[in-house]
Amino acid sequence: MTADPDQPLRLMAVHAHPDDESSKGAASMARYVAEGVEVMVVTCTGGERGDILNPAMQDNPEVLRDMPEVRRREMADAVRILGVKHEWLGFVDSGLPEGDPVPPLPEGCFALEPLEVAAEPLVRVVRSFRPHVMTTYDENGGYPHPDHIMTHRVSVEAYHAAGDPDRYPGTGQPWQPLKLYYNGGFSHDRLTALHEGMLESGLESPFQEWLERRGDRPDRPVHCRVRCADFFEVRDRALLAHRTQIDPNGWFFAASRELQAKVWPTEDFELAHSFVPVELPEDDLFAGIRQNAEAFGAGGSK
Repeated sequence: MTADPDQPLRLMAVHAHPDDESSKGAASMARYVAEGVEVMVVTCTGGERGDILNPAMQDNPEVLRDMPEVRRREMADAVRILGVKHEWLGFVDSGLPEGDPVPPLPEGCFALEPLEVAAEPLVRVVRSFRPHVMTTYDENGGYPHPDHIMTHRVSVEAYHAAGDPDRYPGTGQPWQPLKLYYNGGFSHDRLTALHEGMLESGLESPFQEWLERRGDRPDRPVHCRVRCADFFEVRDRALLAHRTQIDPNGWFFAASRELQAKVWPTEDFELAHSFVPVELPEDDLFAGIRQNAEAFGAGGSK
């Protein structure tokens, strides 16, 4: 049984800052867009407190004058390149506190919002867009940025609450997403594959130091590997649209797309929850949904 073509599948990716969508799962999103899936990126904050990470942009007067507006324009470019829909939740970037002792988070920032206040606009967007699948970060945020951890919390809250008619009244008709995934990152196995692939090609690898810093910390589980090497070029263009954040000469682009396609042609995801039967491992975020489309009304009703 296949999904009703009159009811397209829908995927929602929830991220903390502009540029996160292009570095985490972007090639998979581009693949699904090409297949006719409706894809929406939700960005929780405006990235107002992000540093300028591209050396070529650090003295740019326009950036220094109005960083938030520049990042909004960068996000619009990335959205156009990926072919996705986009919503801002409108919260204020918390920044990444550094120092000894670590300073307190700034008043009014995303990470300090009460959970139900922060989740309410996401519940509203979920009920409006009606995704079958949601992706976000694990409980550690992928890395421990306070906005990434808060994004995990609000995503899990919205995923479970959006289908309950008694929760978040006034935010639209209930809609229950069917699967929730956490984005995979640069696991030990992926870093090793890239490192060894570069050495075998006679290239200097930037990944040895990263592997040493990472140590023997265990990888997160991988339940779904989406083959998307044909869309690495789209991912890279979307990344480069975030000109203040992405150095085109940086480590992310050290390995060619051809090498990446050879040694690690997938983007990887951890299945956090599913309302449909699953058979692991998977190669499709919609596995179990395509096959049960009629039973779920093409998704969303348990």
